[in-house]
Amino acid sequence: MKRLTIPLLLALLALSCGGRKVTATVSVADTAKSGFCADSAFSYIKKQTDFGPRVPNTDAQQNCAAWLMTKLKQFGAETFMQGFETVTFDKTRIRGYNIIGSYNPESPTRIIICSHWDSRPWADNDPDPANWMKPVDAANDGASGVGVILEIARQLQKKAPQVGVDCIFFDAEDWGPGESFQGEQLESYWGLGTQYWARNPHVKGYKARYAILLDMVGGKGARFSRERYSVYFAKQVVDRVWNTAARLGYSSLFNPSEGGYITDDHYFINTIARIPAIDIVPYLPNCEQSTFGPTWHTTSDIIDNIDKHVLEAVGKTLLEVIYNEKP
Repeated sequence: MKRLTIPLLLALLALSCGGRKVTATVSVADTAKSGFCADSAFSYIKKQTDFGPRVPNTDAQQNCAAWLMTKLKQFGAETFMQGFETVTFDKTRIRGYNIIGSYNPESPTRIIICSHWDSRPWADNDPDPANWMKPVDAANDGASGVGVILEIARQLQKKAPQVGVDCIFFDAEDWGPGESFQGEQLESYWGLGTQYWARNPHVKGYKARYAILLDMVGGKGARFSRERYSVYFAKQVVDRVWNTAARLGYSSLFNPSEGGYITDDHYFINTIARIPAIDIVPYLPNCEQSTFGPTWHTTSDIIDNIDKHVLEAVGKTLLEVIYNEKP
């Protein structure tokens, strides 16, 4: 098991303090022409995959964590890092890092935009059994949501929202059992970093109006249905996001029908932190490989299979929602 080296740990702790930059709050009545740049989001995804699979207890995890902190600080956020230790379903002890960038930190009205940033340790859904023990590059399943959020953060530095926004990157989401696991399939085996944050928020007494989770938001052919836990816990937020996407011309990607119940990070934000949370996640019922898309938990989850149009649709929709939120 690799551990965080002392020099890197000290650098990360230094980055976790401050990084706040004051920007003027502006009223944005119509952000359909927002500055969200899909090329930038794509470059942030590629940078993550260039580190290699960001599996807990690896050098790639440590190096990417330092880079994420640096980018959030560069984009004017007040930054936090939560280090935690936990044990996975297969009894592996891992070290994880939740990374948070806050905008308008003094505002009592807050919303969360979040994604997991870790890679799955095994490509156990790959069509080739020879790949089942290989780690996943996770360009879509992890890095895409982070890339979109980093680009949103870059825009928030330019035009501050009227409410507080917390960009959160959760670690250790994807170290859960596959279909071949013989034991009990528990929901608590997934989203380990989110469960830690939900019980130990980065600010004492933390509250938020709602949270929006981005998971696999860059894959070719992606379609986002209304995930059912999201509808159950936060239907008004689902309606707001899907209606905004339709108004911006992205109704072909944001399907108004309901999908399935997905145990994802938002589930623990809802049930532990008691913050209404939704999940923007693909639902492709006709895909033979997986309803999440053909690259899910395979060695094909690489940068070449990321679609900038999907990134743009999600990013512009989220910026529109953020800038139209009132205190």
